[in-house]
Amino acid sequence: MTTIETTHTTNGVIGQRLLRKEDPALLTGEARYTNDLQIPGALHLAVLRSPYAHAKILRVDLSRALEMPGVRAAYSGADLADLWAAPMPCAWPVTDDMKNPVHYPLATSTACYVGDGVACVLAETDAIARDALEAIEVDYEPLRAVVGLEDALSDEVVIHPDLGTNKSYTWNLLVEETEGAVEAAFASATYTVAERYVQQRLLPMAMETRAVAAVPQPFGGDITLYSSTQVPHILKVMTAITLGIPEHQVRVVAPAVGGGFGSKLNVYAEELLCVALSRKIGLPVRWNEERSENSMATIHGRGQIQNIELAADAEGKLTAVRVRLLADMGAYLQLVTPGIPILGAFLYAGVYHIPKAYDFSCTAAFTNLTPTDAYRGAGRPEATYAIERAMDALAREVGVDPLEIRRRNFIPTEAYPYEAFSGLTYDSGDHDLAATKAAEMIDYDGLRARQAEVNVPGSTKRLGIGVSTYFEMCGLAPSRVLASLNYGAGGWEAATVRVLPTNKVQVVTGTSPHGQGHETSWSMIVADKLGVDPADVHVLHSDTAISPLGLDTYGSRSLPVGGVAVAMACDKVIDKAKQIAAHQLEAAVEDLTFEDGSFSVQGSPDRALPLAAIAFAAFTAHNLPDGLEPNLEAQVSYDPPNFSWPFGTHMCAVEVDLETGKVDLITYVAVDDCGVQINPLIVDGQVHGGVVQGIAQALYEEAVYDVDGNLTTSTLAEYLVPAASDVPSIITGHTVTPSPTNQLGVKGVGEAGTIGAAPAVINAVVDALKEFGVTDVPMPASPLTVWNTLNNARANHSSGGTS
Repeated sequence: MTTIETTHTTNGVIGQRLLRKEDPALLTGEARYTNDLQIPGALHLAVLRSPYAHAKILRVDLSRALEMPGVRAAYSGADLADLWAAPMPCAWPVTDDMKNPVHYPLATSTACYVGDGVACVLAETDAIARDALEAIEVDYEPLRAVVGLEDALSDEVVIHPDLGTNKSYTWNLLVEETEGAVEAAFASATYTVAERYVQQRLLPMAMETRAVAAVPQPFGGDITLYSSTQVPHILKVMTAITLGIPEHQVRVVAPAVGGGFGSKLNVYAEELLCVALSRKIGLPVRWNEERSENSMATIHGRGQIQNIELAADAEGKLTAVRVRLLADMGAYLQLVTPGIPILGAFLYAGVYHIPKAYDFSCTAAFTNLTPTDAYRGAGRPEATYAIERAMDALAREVGVDPLEIRRRNFIPTEAYPYEAFSGLTYDSGDHDLAATKAAEMIDYDGLRARQAEVNVPGSTKRLGIGVSTYFEMCGLAPSRVLASLNYGAGGWEAATVRVLPTNKVQVVTGTSPHGQGHETSWSMIVADKLGVDPADVHVLHSDTAISPLGLDTYGSRSLPVGGVAVAMACDKVIDKAKQIAAHQLEAAVEDLTFEDGSFSVQGSPDRALPLAAIAFAAFTAHNLPDGLEPNLEAQVSYDPPNFSWPFGTHMCAVEVDLETGKVDLITYVAVDDCGVQINPLIVDGQVHGGVVQGIAQALYEEAVYDVDGNLTTSTLAEYLVPAASDVPSIITGHTVTPSPTNQLGVKGVGEAGTIGAAPAVINAVVDALKEFGVTDVPMPASPLTVWNTLNNARANHSSGGTS
């Protein structure tokens, strides 16, 4: 592993809790989202969606819709078949034999999930377009729907007959020191545990639903696509490929984006429809998603059945891990659907040292449900949930405290950089320090003592304490590693830093923020590097015409890849400026130092030039060294040498009402280590949001389908999202273990809270009910679920069985 010395700050900007630059526009309503854009002459797109989870499309009659006033056009899937140069893209074929059904923006012969588009209307207003959908007549032949994930593998009903099976792929990772090491470890283990967990489907539920607008140029064929997307650069490439448009004629702009959480990391049918129809009719076309439509037409997250087994010696130290995963792809493969389970494949051993005895296998299957894809954490929360729940099960078997079983298995700090069983190198870590800090902050020993006092017969409440430790591999790089995983893109990021003649600084970044605070953080990096005021740095992003190079924002990659690229571009600016300063000061380049925004000659501090003077000199070009280009700017494309590996420990206390099953979250402590923090205020905000989403999975959220494949939780009246009043004040703490693989020493943090939260909460709920023989409570742990689990355990316990 390449080790890079962490750069010392020049003026102390890094590490300050500066208020975000982005917030005034958001708070005053000045921010403009896609649906706010005024686009004269635009037609409104509405999509007719299948009411059946699985049905043949026998006839589509558009005649009545076309007769309605204000309707300008209507199309079936067959009508648009000649507009597509390629099917909708899947960029991650995880195995060479992976089965990927052909998928177009509108279905032509078979609808494969409730919400699958079968026809569309263009009209003068959104209301007219949606009303016209009711006039379209479609004859369906309903087919039996495949809803259960385990049922899908029986192939009694094959969703895509041309594939011959509902299985998309099986992906294996078997790492053994010697052949048969896993079996031998389990055979000789003093303790073994075998657990089964279900990762329920989740709706990402971004505050802003998706919106799209395609605006063609009057001549020449150029088109601008506005979309509430996380990935404008990727969307540009995929739009060009899918529609057969020269890439240089496509511009993608992501205006203000009201949350994404992975759900806007995609190429959606409506984006392609807007572009294709706009080019077809020569007018702008726009579409805005309704909330109930969002629940069906936007990807879902999670959707897995996990079987995990641990083997341990007499001390409770892990000797082997075995995982069998069943992953729900939904009806089709979206952009990175098949790769999501694989992102977690390396993390089912968590932060624990194990020998080379690791057996992971994932089988992915199609169902007649909305496609799944990336949702905050994307594979990493699922893996952490499994290993952290299983570690509690191991603690019960060994007869020790859950925190103690973890301490016995932590990768020792002195082992870093740690060559893991998988061949990956974990960059840095101090897991015992994070766990100790979390235990002190929540008063772990005091809570255990209190638990012994209050959890007594006759009381209707039970106190539970939950622990979760986690690792996250983020940054989604380097590109060569991604190639080995069959990922269809690279892991690099681009940045340009430009010092203007007046010493103001422009930064052009390939990352595409939607709440992460890049404008603030990138300004702080530049200010720290160049010795300027953060207010004098302007960050440009999310427009492929302004920022033509980039791979966008997802997977906690922005800072450890994009932010480091900004820092490297600053270094190149300083190097160039130093040449100009040396020339004008008549000194050798190596004799100059740069500090607090000024170049000076070592030993002669009176011989100095500020960066402002150099920037203007570079602009006028009156007195530059021979061969040096005018202007002061630099561009960097940075491909990291390794993933970044943030980690942490989360702990919480819950109170469970035995009479109602209601879970009250009393205290939550999150200690996270994301390396050097550029802005601790932003870090805390990211952790808070992530924790709430993890709590939501543990206690509230689930996308529920009936036996016919109908989503019964399509609105916020049925799909429970926690309110602020449902969540206690989240107490955050941090340790700082710089990454040795980048000059800033930074790691990602955007998904950390989500990764650590769900297992901490469920472990606490199970801990509260352990006296009744409860060893598992399915997510979400709603009052009804907890009540049923408790009563089943009581009945089972009284009959002499085990839960």
